[in-house]
Amino acid sequence: MTAVKLNQSDVTTQEAARLLGISVTSVQQLVERGVLVAWKTQGGHRRIPREAVDALKAERSDLLVEKVKGSLSSTLSALIVEDNQLQRMIYEKEISSWNIPIELRFCENGYQALIEIARRKHDILLLDIVMDGIDGYEIVKAVLANPELRHIEIAVLTTLDKSDLDARGGLPDEVLFFQKPIVFEELRGFLRGCAARKARQSRLAAPAAASE
Repeated sequence: MTAVKLNQSDVTTQEAARLLGISVTSVQQLVERGVLVAWKTQGGHRRIPREAVDALKAERSDLLVEKVKGSLSSTLSALIVEDNQLQRMIYEKEISSWNIPIELRFCENGYQALIEIARRKHDILLLDIVMDGIDGYEIVKAVLANPELRHIEIAVLTTLDKSDLDARGGLPDEVLFFQKPIVFEELRGFLRGCAARKARQSRLAAPAAASE
């Protein structure tokens, strides 16, 4: 009975291939190279410990993350302007889990945001519209009016709907709009697009810098 329990987690080469998302031939090659440990039944059928498959899968995932980070080598700088502390915590938790090379900074009001924007050239600005004092509209206008800040990707995160925004004068065409509650898959797509653009710009800039 003990031997049966020890072998319950073993898988066939076909099952290992499915778990790893590769072909059976690739699994066989990994076994032959010693990357995956395997043993054979009395009938000559190959069995692979599930733990070995899981370990390799985790290692491949780590390598994939590193590859993505390497291809998007330039770290984005994002400023999030949100007056609700809980919402700031949610943004930080969600965005930090996406494996996007991004540095997050937070401001809780428009006044702090204008100081932070003047102090540092961020790549992305995510901001609420409705805030006491200096609101999101004023921040957007200030950023778009400054030629040195025109590179910033701006997205508004707000409880207002499109008609509410239009009633307040609307948003410039270059400013994106995400309505709360945020669909984080959409926000992740936006940030990944920003990361890809910055990585491409960095690659294009590298030869020019090397030739100087």
